[in-house]
Amino acid sequence: MGAVIVTGGTFGIGRAINLTLAKKGFDVVAFGMEDKQPSSVAANAISALTQEISDQDLKVDLLEADVSKAADVNRVIDFTLKKYGVIAGLVNNAAIGPLGTVLDTSEALWDQIIEVNLKGVFLTCKAVLPHMIEQGTGSIVNIGSGSGWGKPDMAAYSATKGGVFALSAAMAYDHLHDGVRINTVVPGGGGMVTGMSLGRRNGDVELIKQGAAGTAAGRPSEPEDIAKAVAFLLSEEAAAISGTVIDVGCFSHQGGPLMPQKN
Repeated sequence: MGAVIVTGGTFGIGRAINLTLAKKGFDVVAFGMEDKQPSSVAANAISALTQEISDQDLKVDLLEADVSKAADVNRVIDFTLKKYGVIAGLVNNAAIGPLGTVLDTSEALWDQIIEVNLKGVFLTCKAVLPHMIEQGTGSIVNIGSGSGWGKPDMAAYSATKGGVFALSAAMAYDHLHDGVRINTVVPGGGGMVTGMSLGRRNGDVELIKQGAAGTAAGRPSEPEDIAKAVAFLLSEEAAAISGTVIDVGCFSHQGGPLMPQKN
């Protein structure tokens, strides 16, 4: 089957993706940062997830690496190829999301958000694509955001996620006949508890869920919902799907779903 590499794979959505893929029999190599990142509460995440994986008797290789550094990305690629021989999939989940308008955002913070959220996708795809093309098969899933179409108080984050949509579409065109599929999954509907959402709301879970429109399931989307969509796109069941966006929620590209009507 080959291995799947997951960036930002230590907390929140990344954690759910790792556990879901491992339970479905995928070989998973995940990497992220042990230290807390801007706008996130996730700290000591690698240690905590290592214990959780062990407790569930699952198999996931967890590495500490910086997605914005080419040398770190190449180290993960080399590890994966040496251990598994084939890279079947890549999930670009790593992101930081400090809030702020253009006026609120320093040049240094702007650069950091761009480097992690957009340059990181570029670096990982650039590293794995030659191997996938040589194999004649592969699947890349990039995690987008409704903010990629523009949201208030998210200037830098919106810019990067808009870039992820465009880059994903461009790569899907470029590699359509190479056997490599590139798709995007959007966590939508609001109310999802992740390291990023907790960081933006000072760890207040109730504040995160307050006012969330939810999904067609009658509840806010959860990290496991995103993970299931990712697993589908990585599987052979999605062999003919490339260049698409799966919105796990509703209407993210139109500003988000409607709030439930009160009787």
